[in-house]
Amino acid sequence: MDPMDDQPRANDVTSPASDREAGFAVGADFRRFSQKDDIFCRSFWDPEVRSDRSDMFYETYRTPKMKWRSVDGFTQRDYALRNASWHVTDIFAELREDADRREGFLDPYTVMREGPGSELPVASPETMAREVKRSARVLGADLVGITGYDERWMYTHAYSRETETEKPQEIPRGLDNVVVIAQSMDKGLLRTAPSALSGAATGATYSRDTIVLLAIAQYITNLGYRAVASMNDSALVIPLAIKAGLGEYGRHGLLITREFGPRVRIGKVFTDMPLAHDRPVRFGVREVCDVCRACTDGCPAKAIAGGEPSTLMHNRSNIQGIRKWTTDAEKCFRFWANQNTDCSICVRVCPYNRDFSEWWSRAWRWLAGTRLRRLALWLDRVGGRGKRLRPSLWWDAAG
Repeated sequence: MDPMDDQPRANDVTSPASDREAGFAVGADFRRFSQKDDIFCRSFWDPEVRSDRSDMFYETYRTPKMKWRSVDGFTQRDYALRNASWHVTDIFAELREDADRREGFLDPYTVMREGPGSELPVASPETMAREVKRSARVLGADLVGITGYDERWMYTHAYSRETETEKPQEIPRGLDNVVVIAQSMDKGLLRTAPSALSGAATGATYSRDTIVLLAIAQYITNLGYRAVASMNDSALVIPLAIKAGLGEYGRHGLLITREFGPRVRIGKVFTDMPLAHDRPVRFGVREVCDVCRACTDGCPAKAIAGGEPSTLMHNRSNIQGIRKWTTDAEKCFRFWANQNTDCSICVRVCPYNRDFSEWWSRAWRWLAGTRLRRLALWLDRVGGRGKRLRPSLWWDAAG
């Protein structure tokens, strides 16, 4: 693939009006982000983040024999399910490690068949967008939206695990549209957070994400257009998801969707297929987060902002020049490393973490989008939603 140049592309969706619609507040001092500064990349090269505990954190995903803990949620059966949930996405991540690639996490996917060499004529970008969305859902996408390429959210550089340095970004020139998907995470498993068991919700969703992204990219390729499947690599995906109309930004720094709340993982496909773009959506998240502190209070690492949105940078793992709620990634990751698994407490306690197939959850969402949002939050608290479920009870219910 040809490396992209440093020039803005013709259809960048960076106008002030577009930013306002998405709720972005980008300042004059904005600077793009290098993937090397991502907290997970720093945990390999940066002595301020890397430690024996962080090394063991990663080791628990790979080691078949280790000293299991007797603590509920951290036993061998809990880690067995968590690690199995990551198996599919790990296979793809490790396929080309000998070429200094970790696809899906540090590099875009390349396991694709060639296209036919001729493009299917597109009647209109609107028609093609409808077809792509329908096809994406058939292929397993829970949510799908479309936006334009935006240089600001692309990593300035990719990261090499082999050399622990930056390497060139790979997304080719001319892929001016982005199909963004979101996959829902298992609500029952997340109720057990923090635990190794709850980590199975994350891994299983990443594995589904991998399969769906590759299928969508191959579908577009089969129609004669270029498509690059990308999961955690290449770009900051939450701004793209917001622009694609999948949800709003939450205090905990996560995407909050109408359908699943913050209980999603996100991926994207860059393409040159002509596609109409979606518009950002608003359903009251910003206003609720202004008065809600569930994630802030629930975070044991005290990593989640409790005040107003600001341009504060806790460390180099934060992006510069955007006014928003910013999580201290170093505090967050330190907690992960100390407990030997990822943490989803902020997702568990978020009042939007609901089953919206139930009418009362939809009624709560409507109420939260009105001036009665404080009443909605009070009802959420007194109802006891968001309390931790003992992992052993999850296993007991599995029978």
